[in-house]
Amino acid sequence: MIPPPELPAGYRLVHYTSVGSTNDEAKRLARAGAPAQTCIWACEQTAGRGRRGRVWSSPPGNLYASLILRPDCPPSRAAQLGFVAALAIGGGLGAVHPGLRALAYKWPNDVLVNTRKIAGILLEAETNALARPAFLVVGVGVNLTSSPKQAEYPATSLAEEGRGKLSPARMLAEFCRCFAGWERCWREEGFAAVRKAWLANAASHGELIRVRLERETLYGRFLDIDEEGTLLLECAGGCHHISAGEVFPANF
Repeated sequence: MIPPPELPAGYRLVHYTSVGSTNDEAKRLARAGAPAQTCIWACEQTAGRGRRGRVWSSPPGNLYASLILRPDCPPSRAAQLGFVAALAIGGGLGAVHPGLRALAYKWPNDVLVNTRKIAGILLEAETNALARPAFLVVGVGVNLTSSPKQAEYPATSLAEEGRGKLSPARMLAEFCRCFAGWERCWREEGFAAVRKAWLANAASHGELIRVRLERETLYGRFLDIDEEGTLLLECAGGCHHISAGEVFPANF
């Protein structure tokens, strides 16, 4: 039997040996009235998803979890919790491996180690009659023991980085601990502190990047993210404000 992780006060754990998708299960529970800070954790997913519906390889040994939140704010502000989740993953990995180097945050929802993707974040929300989130699900996948070999963006895992074994339960506990702290900071102080911490380890900040949009691809310099979390891209034709897209190094 897997020992349950120690989660922060107010967090409630729902654990499955196997589930189709922790995000789908979280949405089902949220619609049924599950409270905020309900955390769905599975040892494996049989239908894991990443952004834009991409398949997320989900064998046992890695962390697959989704957190139900009920933020009372406009959807654009709720989306900032993706940056909170990235900091929580980085903080959790750093707590276990303080010597872990080259950890970076790739806009909008990935965490890198040595330029390779070690974790991804998937935000999904449903709004109420007031056009505010009825709930927000923050899904995270962290590669602890293995990583996909056919991924579009090169991936890695803690084990592949020579960091040995880290149990999903321990990683979940560290993630939730860090998430609780950063969420409190975001709620009480706003996005500024989260933005500053994220930018301090932002991948390709100030460098030339390629941004793939739905109908076009832009090349430019990653200037900044604004107070909403929008990417600011300096191109020949001026500064573009990008709210959704896929970021790659310019020569990738």
